[in-house]
Amino acid sequence: MKKKKTQVEKVLNHLIKFGTITSWEAIQTYRITRLSDKIYLLRKKGINISTIDSSNINQEGIKTEFATYKLIENGK
Repeated sequence: MKKKKTQVEKVLNHLIKFGTITSWEAIQTYRITRLSDKIYLLRKKGINISTIDSSNINQEGIKTEFATYKLIENGK
């Protein structure tokens, strides 16, 4: 029987594969709504992840701010 991946494992695998993740990607792809908690748990395990503050202005001119989490490889 195959073990189901935890949300933390899904986030880590995404970071390894793509390098970054946003809350919106986590919600759409994995139905993870508390990404910051998963990032916190990964950091507690010693995974080096930086937070990049990002923003976007939609078609109505409304500015939204969000975090992009980036996996930092050792020595880089």
